[in-house]
Amino acid sequence: MALAQDIQLNDSGFAAMKSKLFEALARRKVYRQTLNELRSLSSRELNDLGLHSSMITRVAYEAAYGK
Repeated sequence: MALAQDIQLNDSGFAAMKSKLFEALARRKVYRQTLNELRSLSSRELNDLGLHSSMITRVAYEAAYGK
């Protein structure tokens, strides 16, 4: 019986790890997409958004991971 409980615990641990991995990959995708989209804008377009080119990385990070 102990072996069956250990297997169930390991399966749930694996599921949690898998879930965290997929969440991290999704956040990374949001970060890269935001970064690429902001980098494609001209200085004038960034200015219209109230951004400077030096702010792009921070804005992309906040979009993906929060503050």
